Amino acid sequence: MKLVVLVTGANSGIGLALCGRLLSEVPEGLQLCLACRNMHRAEVARSALLTSHPTAHITLLQMDTSSISSVIKAAQEVRLRYEHLDYLYLNAGIMPNPQLDVKAFFKGLFSSRIISMFATGEGILTQQDNVTSDGLQEVFATNLFGHFLFARELEPLLCHTHRSSQLIWTSSSNAHRSAFDLEDMQHRRGTQPYSSSKYASDLLSLALNTRYNKQGLYSSVICPGFVMTNLTYNILPSFLWTLLMPIFWLIRVFTHTFTLTPYNGAEALFCLFKQKPESLDPYAKYHSLTSGLGKNYTEPKKMDIDLEMSELLYKKLLILESHVKKKLEEAQKEA
Repeated sequence: MKLVVLVTGANSGIGLALCGRLLSEVPEGLQLCLACRNMHRAEVARSALLTSHPTAHITLLQMDTSSISSVIKAAQEVRLRYEHLDYLYLNAGIMPNPQLDVKAFFKGLFSSRIISMFATGEGILTQQDNVTSDGLQEVFATNLFGHFLFARELEPLLCHTHRSSQLIWTSSSNAHRSAFDLEDMQHRRGTQPYSSSKYASDLLSLALNTRYNKQGLYSSVICPGFVMTNLTYNILPSFLWTLLMPIFWLIRVFTHTFTLTPYNGAEALFCLFKQKPESLDPYAKYHSLTSGLGKNYTEPKKMDIDLEMSELLYKKLLILESHVKKKLEEAQKEA
């Protein structure tokens, strides 16, 4: 039976790099589905992958994780296409309108914090969030809740006692407990919605393991390291990135978190594809790392999370799920 792998946010960055690496690993035994918001970009990505892997089985799925109706419609389509789902990579994410604290940034450049500052963005990055048509905070909906709802809708394909399946979240080193408030899980009142959403995904992964491991479903989180993608390029003007790149290559000699390229950043995502999910630590985040000599490897690091908070988050997400579904049903009846 062929492996079925679905990747959200697969048309660029580490999502696209992962797809290329998966096709190189299992060229004939893989059904790969690219779930993307923009179908034109998805077609371009599919064509690029088929150029390198002409016999590959690659399908497309239109899904915007910030839209409840889009997520539910996409899940319905997946249930029609497949009888099972082996790997679900929850990779799509946004960081809208990133703002750099210039004073803190240049202060950090000439301090002992320079490496951690670049690696995590802590203390120098804020974002201006938006509200979706469903009334949800956009970053929360895109990075976390849409994926949660999608996985919930796909339970029949993911949960099998006779075979295991994996959820693999793309988290971040920018996931800080200090940015997350359980009483404000959508981060309506804060200025770090990206960090909050990624910390929430770390918590949620633990709760999912508690709930679903006995049904054959396992959840893990990874950090791609500091990667130059569209998400990153929006933070600073292009001329500054040009000036900083030599510094990044130098820093990689001292810390291996600067993976820099999407291919390197996808290392942990690719590594977990080859692991038995039962052997993975639910309290660990698996980090993509690249040595100064360019060697890629993966290393697990304990997350700053606890079971009680993860359970509380899970319950709050279930309540929100019930609310948005009811609201959607009412809107459809009125239409």
